Amino acid sequence: MVNRFFPAGEHSLEAFLISTGIVALAEIGDKTQLLAFILAAKFRKPWPIVLGILVATIANHGLAGAIGSWLTTLIQPQALRWVLGLSFIAMAVWTLIPDKFDEGDAKLAKFGVFTSTLIAFFLAEMGDKTQVATVALAAQYNAFIAVVAGTTLGMMIANVPAVILGAKIAHRLPVRLVHSIAAAIFAVLGVATLLGAGASFGL
Repeated sequence: MVNRFFPAGEHSLEAFLISTGIVALAEIGDKTQLLAFILAAKFRKPWPIVLGILVATIANHGLAGAIGSWLTTLIQPQALRWVLGLSFIAMAVWTLIPDKFDEGDAKLAKFGVFTSTLIAFFLAEMGDKTQVATVALAAQYNAFIAVVAGTTLGMMIANVPAVILGAKIAHRLPVRLVHSIAAAIFAVLGVATLLGAGASFGL
């Protein structure tokens, strides 16, 4: 049986790389990246914001990854394959829908830069597409550490430049193209899972 926390090397590497890439792409133009732009403009102190994003992401995606790993113990492999396959296809559609940002998410200045960022990002990420993707990826690959590390890195790849460069890069991001690529990857994962690609991971 594959250890869901410390799986075999190649399996772990694949889970890490796919999780990193797909979340980095899906995060472009996402509401949490928009939040990063707002916080950077509001506080003008990039490094406490970056640290807040990192801690919030580890906490949020750690929870999501644990839920994904837990689901593999509750659902029979054949049923889980269908659930995950359809979930990835639904994620592909969701990725193509533009996010709406609530300015209220950034109104936490009384807590200080780091704490405001930590709270705002953790709350904004709850139920967001990248958190849901982390749940699905953790269940798909049965690789908690690799998936959470990958999705966290993907979040940082997308959000650190947003914090440091701010509005200078906002209008240059080909959001529609990037989201189309992410949606295509989700769709391929979904179809592959439905066709039985997850069998090698114990699904």
